[in-house]
Amino acid sequence: MAETKRFENFIGGEWVAGATYSVNRNPSDLADVIGEFAQADAAQVEQAIAAARAAFPAWSTSGIQARSDSLDKIGSEILARREELGTLLAREEGKTLPEAIGEVSRAGNIFKYFAGECLRQAGEVLASVRPGVSVEVTREALGVVGLITPWNFPIAIPAWKIAPALAYGNCVVIKPADLVPGCAWAIAEIISRSGIPAGVFNLVMGSGRVVGDVIVNSPKVDGVSFTGSVGVGRSIAATCVGRQAKVQLEMGGKNPQIILDDADLKTAVELAVQSAFYSTGQRCTASSRLIVTAGIHDKFVEAMAERMRSIKVGHALHKDTDIGPVVSQSQLDQDLRYIDIGRDEGARLVSGGGLVTCDTEGYFLAPTLFADSSADMRISREEIFGPVANVVRVADYEAALAMANDTEFGLSAGIATTSLKYANHFKRHAQAGMVMVNLPTAGVDYHVPFGGRKGSSYGSREQGRYAQEFYTTVKTTYIG
Repeated sequence: MAETKRFENFIGGEWVAGATYSVNRNPSDLADVIGEFAQADAAQVEQAIAAARAAFPAWSTSGIQARSDSLDKIGSEILARREELGTLLAREEGKTLPEAIGEVSRAGNIFKYFAGECLRQAGEVLASVRPGVSVEVTREALGVVGLITPWNFPIAIPAWKIAPALAYGNCVVIKPADLVPGCAWAIAEIISRSGIPAGVFNLVMGSGRVVGDVIVNSPKVDGVSFTGSVGVGRSIAATCVGRQAKVQLEMGGKNPQIILDDADLKTAVELAVQSAFYSTGQRCTASSRLIVTAGIHDKFVEAMAERMRSIKVGHALHKDTDIGPVVSQSQLDQDLRYIDIGRDEGARLVSGGGLVTCDTEGYFLAPTLFADSSADMRISREEIFGPVANVVRVADYEAALAMANDTEFGLSAGIATTSLKYANHFKRHAQAGMVMVNLPTAGVDYHVPFGGRKGSSYGSREQGRYAQEFYTTVKTTYIG
């Protein structure tokens, strides 16, 4: 039997053995061990932060062309290896191979985008109210940033945090999710050969209770960007605000997808299936609330049930698979609990609701649809984060909009309609950071801002030019 490969942390330009190691298994095939990944202890995290702090003065004032060249090189290698890295992603997270390759492509393009942003940094020169005085407004790197990333987008989300952080002259300490360290390690290995100086980028893998806590509490970390659960995010915000560090949070969602009577039925069904079930429903932008007006409700539910019968659940690497496994046993248990909750609350199970048997041992769950549910049920209000959705009947557009906004979250909101009147009204009145018209609630571009309102997000937006709001600080200089 071949020896399981070990993967180390990357600290101060060196590969460093972990205090312990964690086994990374394929959720499509539990017999498939991807590797053993280092688990950093608190001392190693402090070492990484110190390395970043030492590298910051030179990196933050370095030439923008060299910075741009390194980021472009990283992006180019990711794109050139998209099938290899996509296979790794599919093995460790459970996305289907086409979805995984698409995510890798997105990560490569993010690095190349921010390679360009290195050269597009701008400031302002303004006249002062005092004669003979001018004013310059410039942006400078924030400092050492701690990046804490989730398991559901194991290469795209690290990319959209790392790339702008480096582009704007920051030094990075990143902790990937413990379930999916492989993709972050692959990025680190590529960065290690990109020409970026030692200490500028550091990877410390391990548990949130150890690695994450040290990053969040360290006075040497100037800002923390976190994507993950609401409870953890709120705790991080309280800690960072308490020590006056900058903080950026992307957390939960309970995204509404409205289907109006005038919607094209085929379009509505397809975007609902894409929103609710693809990527196994494990997207913060997924829609598990399908709010359907009375005139189309019955036809929509019937058409959804018919469409769901054709969805193939299986091994993420198999060509005929539409939906891969749930990421872990604990996540599968959570999904099954919510299915039981839906039944107990009196919702009607239309399709799915149980496990799927495949050729390999994995966490396979049938996409599940409830109907005849109400807005006050837990399955209508709480984020499930799995392939589980429910249909709620409403009288008209006004009722649909009110229900869509009746949530503590506000990340993404969608509407299916052929009415320009309703589409325009929804764009203005949906209480969400992102609005989708006749498109799935999940699926965003890499060059435009990403983020939500209410309990979904806190702080400035991620991605695109808006990323500079978090990763830079503004300086005003007066010249007499």
